[in-house]
Amino acid sequence: MLRRRPGSPTLEEVAALAGVGRGTVSRVINNAAGVKDTTRRAVQRAIAELGYVPNLAARTLAGRRADAVALVMTEPDWRQFGEPFFSEIVRSVGDALTETEVQLLLTLVRTDAERQRLVEYARGGRVDGVMLMSVHATDPLPDMLAEVGLPTVLLGRRSGDESVTYVDADNVGGARAAVSHLLATGRRAIATITGPPDMYVAQCRLRGYREAMERAGVEARESWTVQGDFSADSGHRAMAELIERAPEIDGVFAASDTMAVGALGALRAAGRRVPDDVAVIGFDDFPLAQHTDPKLTTVRQPLEEIGHTMVRLLLEEMEEPSAAWRHVIHRTELVLRGSA
Repeated sequence: MLRRRPGSPTLEEVAALAGVGRGTVSRVINNAAGVKDTTRRAVQRAIAELGYVPNLAARTLAGRRADAVALVMTEPDWRQFGEPFFSEIVRSVGDALTETEVQLLLTLVRTDAERQRLVEYARGGRVDGVMLMSVHATDPLPDMLAEVGLPTVLLGRRSGDESVTYVDADNVGGARAAVSHLLATGRRAIATITGPPDMYVAQCRLRGYREAMERAGVEARESWTVQGDFSADSGHRAMAELIERAPEIDGVFAASDTMAVGALGALRAAGRRVPDDVAVIGFDDFPLAQHTDPKLTTVRQPLEEIGHTMVRLLLEEMEEPSAAWRHVIHRTELVLRGSA
């Protein structure tokens, strides 16, 4: 999907307003010789009128790149960096950059001060682009980076009307497929363990759960929904709570594999058999899904493809700043194993 990027003028728009070619704009930006004073002033007026931010574009056009991009993790809870999701994305992004001359930098941003430091670091020309992961709904960092003209790609999105280029998985469809499978196998008291409510990915997976239940004419009781934070510990706590307050549950959709693993532990501790008493489905298809007992039925999101797509979009944006945001959503796939 393409959406016009208001307030982010392109080099071509500067050239059109000034009545010159983009090469002339490049020479003015780089303070090169051979440009008439009247032409230089016209380009400078166009830059000022449009609010064009030339520093990063100028370095690119002049070949003076940093040859580095940053993968920024914005999760405020340090414990989350031990989850498989982060290592899988780092691996896929690193693999996608192997054949390039671009260095990958990893950094953590958790506070307002760290956000500002990253923006200043980027404005100083130390990186050519940024990939952001685990962005929460109110995080201003994507907009801060866009305002200084830095190519930026999100993994996931902050809302349904995200205004920055992003790559995502079909979270609604994947969750709907998981719950529909549980319903097709005769389960009716199906619970869900959600992710943090301020993350759009968690909202989408919850929506998929509710849509599947509604389409089947099965009431999704409020007592069947418990919040987690994508960690195994939160999955264990949520499942223990569900067992206590809703003992009738015969199926569980956990919004991540790690929470599903925690849920399996809680069910085992309570003497509930999986899948005989309670069927369990996760989301992600991390390697650990094949090492649980029983093996975990899950929704596969193609993390390798997602990482590669993030890198491709970022490199393309670095080469030719686009006048539009690009939104790519990858398909998911239900992978059937022993837990459901």
